[in-house]
Amino acid sequence: MLIAADKFKGSLTAVEVAEHVTAGLRRALPGLDVAAVPVADGGDGTVAAALAAGFTRHEARVTGPTGTPVTATFALRVGASPAGGGTAVVEMAEASGLQHLPDGVFAPLTASTYGTGELLRAALDAGATSIVFGVGGSATTDGGAGMLAALGARLLDADGEPVAPGGGPLRELATVDLSGLDPRLATTRIVLASDVDNPLTGPKGAPAVYGPQKGANEADVATLDAALAHFAEVLAQAVGPRAADLALAPGAGAAGGIGYGALVALDAVFRPGIEVMLDVLGFAPALARATFVITGEGSLDAQTLHGKAPAGVAAAARAAGLEVAAVCGRLQLTPEALRAAGIRRAYALTDLEPDPARCMAEAGPLLERAAERLARDFLV
Repeated sequence: MLIAADKFKGSLTAVEVAEHVTAGLRRALPGLDVAAVPVADGGDGTVAAALAAGFTRHEARVTGPTGTPVTATFALRVGASPAGGGTAVVEMAEASGLQHLPDGVFAPLTASTYGTGELLRAALDAGATSIVFGVGGSATTDGGAGMLAALGARLLDADGEPVAPGGGPLRELATVDLSGLDPRLATTRIVLASDVDNPLTGPKGAPAVYGPQKGANEADVATLDAALAHFAEVLAQAVGPRAADLALAPGAGAAGGIGYGALVALDAVFRPGIEVMLDVLGFAPALARATFVITGEGSLDAQTLHGKAPAGVAAAARAAGLEVAAVCGRLQLTPEALRAAGIRRAYALTDLEPDPARCMAEAGPLLERAAERLARDFLV
């Protein structure tokens, strides 16, 4: 049995999910051979999944989204890079995530990705020559401008002064000078890992789709959309017309547009987050040894089908000819939708405990009961 599940957000980490599923399976079959590959799709929990796969934990003190220092974690595996150095897994939410907003107060116009740039630099300092850059859960909508500034770019207003942090002040941007970018970036492979394929601006862009989740009202969304469009225009003066093309590329709108900054200035390559992470976490060798796969996440819903971890795991397992079942906190997909995704059946904790608060508080024991039921249905 191979357990390859994501976290249950707000209640269990991916590692804890695997532990509880294992315990439940072995209640039904005490001698069952179980392996676990905790997974993530590039969003929050990505570094934790890498650490569970044997990467080494590193910490750096960086600038939070509103300027308050925070401690951010990244993962590193030395010798894992094709270039001969180390492969780092960097999660932008560790530096610039919503969880780092003081007292939970949103700052839609001024939150900055500067700390994410510092975290990338820390990974370079640790010897990374290949970086998996997981984006998601951000508090920011600055197009990655802060990240680029931390990596050595100069973003100046008409008076030659650095523009203020955040997406809103990009309206005042006059010139971008990328000549001071950390030279190590030129020889570092950066993979932008995300389940978001939105463009930078417009009706499906970062401000319109994700801005409200970060506290942006209608006027803020309009301000941010115009500011990011202006950012792209000024970047085009520095790097040429590809800046305009990349503003429309899949992933440009990821995490408040940080995907755009990475694509344009860091020559990052966009890949669906779950595909990248399955490679990094060694999923293929584990799958080759498996006869049955269990995946899951906190909520199996319509978003799951669009690049989330369970969909990626199920697709890989189905390609290998293996059956897949899922565990989840709540289930909002029809049996037909599950089967279309390659999942034979899903077991929801809310079927055992309908009260959402109790379900989250008792997620571990409930998950063991669900896993025991799964084992009896499929294995006994």
